Formats: sequence, structure tokens, C-alpha cells
Amino acid sequence: MKEHKSLERLIIYRLLLENEYQDGMRHIFSHQIAEKTGNSAAQIRRDLMQVKVNGNAKNGYEIKELIDAIKAISEPKNGISFVVVGAGNLGRAILNYFSKLFPQFIAIACFDIDPEKINHMICGVYCYPLDQFSKVVSTKTVQIGIIAVPPQGAQVVATEMANSGIKGIVNFSSTPIKAPKDVFIENMDIRIIFEKAAYFARNSKNAKKRMKQSEISNG
Repeated sequence: MKEHKSLERLIIYRLLLENEYQDGMRHIFSHQIAEKTGNSAAQIRRDLMQVKVNGNAKNGYEIKELIDAIKAISEPKNGISFVVVGAGNLGRAILNYFSKLFPQFIAIACFDIDPEKINHMICGVYCYPLDQFSKVVSTKTVQIGIIAVPPQGAQVVATEMANSGIKGIVNFSSTPIKAPKDVFIENMDIRIIFEKAAYFARNSKNAKKRMKQSEISNG
């Protein structure tokens, strides 16, 4: 879990640094990264020690060097290959998103059970019948399996992915899945994310209201 959180932070730093570099910035200090990510400067420095890049008191860190160093551990040179199971609205959105904005993520194939989708190109990717999953994946190098199916089918798909040798699974269904210990799982239930955001938004609004009422009563 500790390694997972550390890698997650490094990837967030890299995305931030890429934006800063595109805006013309060439050097950055740990406290500047801290301000933009919500972490402490000490935490930033500890994380960056892992990628063996040193800053200096005068200029801080060289941004391009940091980006390349983080990419070296988080992104394979030949890109990140993935397959999508579920070629509905969500599956299509995922394929379209990565193909247009992040070409380093390479969609190998997608799978579905709908005859109208099978054997057609979906967002530039060939859609295979789901029952051919193991056969198709066995002939390709696949790093990540993305689950974009209704919740009742998610576990079956996850098991198929794990049995086919896929070691990273991103689950967009609204039900948690299980897999062997050597398979990394990231559950991305968008409903939970929205409910959490709404909860904190409500509480923030109520807190401001209570504060205002307190100021009036004390005034």
C-alpha cells in the first residue's frame, strides 16, 4: 500500500510537471510542487529521492529531468497496452479518450457480447466476442485490463483477465472485484466519487452557514 501511494504521488507530480513545462517553466522547487499538490515539501523531496534526481538551492529541480526520471519507472518505453471489456458508452469513451489524448496508452482490443458490436471497429479498435478473450489475449502483450461492463458481469470478467495473465485491472463497474494477490486492482466506481464530492460540498456549505449564523448571534 505504501509503494502504491508513493507511485500515485509521483505520477501526479509528473502530470503537474508536464503542464508546467508546456507553459515554459524549466525549473521548480519542492515547495512549489507542494503548493500545487497539497503535500508537504519534505514529502515531495522524499518521493523524488526514489527517482534519483537531485535539486539545488539556487534553481530547484530541472523539470524535464524529473519528467523523464518519473516516466522511466511509471511508463514502459513501448507504451502501456490495455484491453477493454465492454464496448458500450463507457467503454467507447475510454477508448476514445486515450486514443486522442494519450497515445502512449495502446488499446490492443475490446470485447463485447453484443452481436452488433462484435467484429466491428470501435473507436479504431477491433471488437472481439467475449468468449474469445483468452485466445486473443494469449497472442498479445497486455498489461492492463479495463472492465466496463454491468456490475453483475464484473467478477467473471476479472477472473478471466487474471487467468489470462493480466496483472493490472481497472474496474469501472459499481461492484468490487477479487483477484489473486499478484494482480493489482483499481476500483473506479464513479458513483462513489460523485457521492463523496456531494457530501463534502454539502458539509462545506453547511459549515459556512453555521459560521455565519454564529457571527450574527455573537455580533
